[in-house]
Amino acid sequence: MGEVWCPRMLDIDLSSGRVSVVRFREEQVRPYIGGSGLAARLLAENTGADTDPLSESNVLIYSLGPLAGTIAPTSGRHHITAKSPLTGIFGEADVGGYFGRALRRAGFEGLIIRGKAASPAYIMVEDAATLHDSDAITAVRVLDASALWGKDAISADEAIKAVHGSDVEVSVIGQAGEGLAKIAAIMHDGRSSRAAGRCGLGAVMGSKNLKAVVVRATRNEVPLYDPEGFRELVRSEVRHLPGGAARMGQYGTAGGMVNAEEIGDLPIKNWFQGEFKEGAQKLSGVVMAETILTKRFGCAACPIRCGREVELKSPQYGGYWGAGPEYESLGSLGSMLLIDDLEAVTYAAYLCNAYGLDTISAGGVIAFAIEAFERGYLSAADFDGHEPAWGSVDTLLALVRMMGERQGIGEVLGDGVRAAAAALGIPADADFVIHVKGLEPPMHDPRAYNSLAVGYATSNRGACHLQGFSHPVERGVPMPELGFPEQLDRFATADKGRLVAKMQDLMCVFDSAKLCKFLVVAGRPRPTTIADWLAKATGWDIDFDEMMLAGERISNLKRMYNVRCGISRKDDTLPKRIATHKRGSGGAAENLPDLEAMLDDYYAARGWTSDGIPEKHTLDRLGVK
Repeated sequence: MGEVWCPRMLDIDLSSGRVSVVRFREEQVRPYIGGSGLAARLLAENTGADTDPLSESNVLIYSLGPLAGTIAPTSGRHHITAKSPLTGIFGEADVGGYFGRALRRAGFEGLIIRGKAASPAYIMVEDAATLHDSDAITAVRVLDASALWGKDAISADEAIKAVHGSDVEVSVIGQAGEGLAKIAAIMHDGRSSRAAGRCGLGAVMGSKNLKAVVVRATRNEVPLYDPEGFRELVRSEVRHLPGGAARMGQYGTAGGMVNAEEIGDLPIKNWFQGEFKEGAQKLSGVVMAETILTKRFGCAACPIRCGREVELKSPQYGGYWGAGPEYESLGSLGSMLLIDDLEAVTYAAYLCNAYGLDTISAGGVIAFAIEAFERGYLSAADFDGHEPAWGSVDTLLALVRMMGERQGIGEVLGDGVRAAAAALGIPADADFVIHVKGLEPPMHDPRAYNSLAVGYATSNRGACHLQGFSHPVERGVPMPELGFPEQLDRFATADKGRLVAKMQDLMCVFDSAKLCKFLVVAGRPRPTTIADWLAKATGWDIDFDEMMLAGERISNLKRMYNVRCGISRKDDTLPKRIATHKRGSGGAAENLPDLEAMLDDYYAARGWTSDGIPEKHTLDRLGVK
């Protein structure tokens, strides 16, 4: 047997240049598993309500879990955490690709980045897997990034690899992050464009004068407590992955466009319209496969391979080739704006990736801007003489460029819907100001799945379907281990609060162990199997109950961070349009979720007060302060 898992992280102070290695003992990490959970603890210890997210007192944390970098399916993921400049509360983004595996193989389970470099810089991490903790700091250099500053994320990735070799992995910001746009993303994998998109963490990176983190690993594996036992368990499970996983690989997430439109899940015209049938067909994964798709790709250790590589034929898009748009980008840059031109949406998504903009927030802000123009809050002069309109590709591409370059109205829009509304004098409760806690919602409509309503309202980073990922249970994926052996009616209210609480805890486990949520859709591995994987990987005698308790602990730890930032029931809300406006047609034409009833159920299941504050007995039971 190997050693019990005790992860180590690099602590890098860009202000002073100090670098140290932090080694966590089992009792320090096991209650949080690793990844997102450990990062939440570190963020709570290092920042608070008074921390300015764009000041050097904020910390930027890269974190990995015990399954990251292993052969476990979909374990090619890493987490990035900071106080969010977009929301002002707990901020995190989960991302796939190859960077996380490289960092783990290089001998580190994370980075804690503090302070601010005096001038543009990037961090270079060399392989230190065989080095003792006291010597591992020699693997880290902070290098001059002045030649990289001003480059887009894809060009910067290419420039870094031209210097350090093609075998390095790069985490990098584009011009949006440099310009401190609060919807800026952190990009990975070059033209494959894997984004840590949510919460504006690219702006945190930019505020530190940090252009990139570069990692070189030379090992092909990571140490495990019981490597043979782990390998046997994982291989047995991979052999039985169901056909749904293969179908997702065939068409990628874009394969969900048509069905999402049919059932009323796809947001249309800034969450106002009920149907977009022909448009959804034109933006579908099937059409992508028939027209612009050149190949599939996947993240490290992923058998699903949902990534799309595409090539555009139209001359106005300059022969672009690279990552194709995911479902979220097709919705946010397509149906949200009534645009059904697949090549145009693909190119807009590329521009977002190059500038380093979150495509979800970018589309939400553009939809907001069109309505603000229609209602007289903005004029054509604000758009350099262009009149924004629904269905206009020119509007889409112009505003993406303006936000990415922080020019004109893009300076305002690049800070997100909530900040833009405030800057333009638009009432915060206007029906077209659509966000939760400052975060623009993803492309799944709570009017189609009631559980998403309470999930969006209570997600610790703002509106998010992934932090609860409860709607698969309403689609026919049972969770008997959590007390839900059968599919739930998607329009029902009963028990949805408890469902979301349980699924949020399980998703905290996924984010802390480092697994992709698509395994939930696949229906395997079961949660009990994940506990077995953790035991073999770490050497902990962890079982399903302890694993779920850790998930609950992490959920409450993040909530308490937000409580200290002033969050309570008053903030656990839905945007006015989603809460009060019926879609009117399509698969969810008449449904409006009863959020207040589900919140009562959720708070009771959590052991929180009716105002959404964790009770003392709950915190004591979990060991959360």
